[in-house]
Amino acid sequence: MPLPSHPASRPVPRFLELLAGALAARRRLFDADHLRAFRLFNGFTEGCPQIVIDLYANTAVLNNYADPPGEGQQLIDAARQYLQDQLPWLEAIVLKTRSDPSSQARNGRLLWGSHPAEKIREQGVWYAVNLTLGQDATLHLDTRHLRRWAMEHLQHKTMLNAFAYTGSLGVAAKAGEASRVVHLDRNPGFLDVAKASYRLNGYRVHAADFVAADFFRQAATFRRRDQRFDCVLLDPPFFSSSASGVVDQIHASARLINKVKPLVAPGGYLVAVNNALFVSGAACVETLEAVCSDGYMEIVELIPVPEDFTGYPETRRGAPVTDPAPFNHSTKIAVLVSTAPA
Repeated sequence: MPLPSHPASRPVPRFLELLAGALAARRRLFDADHLRAFRLFNGFTEGCPQIVIDLYANTAVLNNYADPPGEGQQLIDAARQYLQDQLPWLEAIVLKTRSDPSSQARNGRLLWGSHPAEKIREQGVWYAVNLTLGQDATLHLDTRHLRRWAMEHLQHKTMLNAFAYTGSLGVAAKAGEASRVVHLDRNPGFLDVAKASYRLNGYRVHAADFVAADFFRQAATFRRRDQRFDCVLLDPPFFSSSASGVVDQIHASARLINKVKPLVAPGGYLVAVNNALFVSGAACVETLEAVCSDGYMEIVELIPVPEDFTGYPETRRGAPVTDPAPFNHSTKIAVLVSTAPA
């Protein structure tokens, strides 16, 4: 894609050069209907860590990671103009200023256009999005392959979608004809987005399957009831706390996994996601192997993160903060299977 002339200082032309290369590498991901969602530019891996750009259907989401935010303003201005020039079908651009003290700025504001996209389509499935509901855009792009895995492996199975957020992984399981999906998240607003995704796909919304509750308390309730699932999907934030417990993906991920092991039916899956940047892939595998050391679970698969999220061989710049190997990104996704007797 041609580069526009730009009178700004050298960092801006260099950024536009990187952005042009990123768009060219992702050319095959653009669809004629403009309904897909993917990472358009990952500055952390593609040479400009102050900015990350995601595409949700006809809306671009610009993430300004500069601290202070003003240091990224020239890049934001340049990205906005370049995207409007190169993607004339765009209808809106949202800006999220990640280090701003205002939650409204962190959650995002409309930078250009009239109305951000409210849904995207991925692998034939509709997902509702609310691009200014929180710091994330309500659909995690790094777990796209995990959504495909859920569609392909959970037919006629039950699933607990723990830390469900907006439920996309559970929606994928429903698309794969899972018999039941229970979404568990303590934020009812996020679960409302999951319900909207159900309605987009024509799935019935059963109130009992959308549980707005504390993870630790609800997991204990399931254990007391001896309630088990064919798949427990554990995709927590890297850190959070409540009166009932602490989620710490850096120091205590094994403790969290052990909380849900009793909820996995014999022969069932436990899918563990660790997105802590400073946890290496080797350390993550070591933790998972310790979890499996009692002989009742084994690691059967590692699911990679899509290349639009990691960057492509021709667009990657520099080395990651921590080595993710044998995973391909700091979002580390492992599938364990229960070997416990029935």
